[in-house]
Amino acid sequence: MDWRDRIEIDLVVLVGKPVARGTRLAVELILELLAAGQTESELLYSYPRLTRDDLLACLAYASHLAHEFRFSPLPA
Repeated sequence: MDWRDRIEIDLVVLVGKPVARGTRLAVELILELLAAGQTESELLYSYPRLTRDDLLACLAYASHLAHEFRFSPLPA
């Protein structure tokens, strides 16, 4: 699955923050909840519009961003 199929960025929705498609749930919120220890089951119960594929897409999106990050020291 390509995360681009499940994550959308629209300036009208949450001022352009990435969200799970068809929701107003920011990817950052979903990742924070997972990092805080919430389980997949808890998230899917708390947010009925979310799917397992949405959660996996959020993780794939985070992985994509981590791969894209490059540290560039400032010139002295």
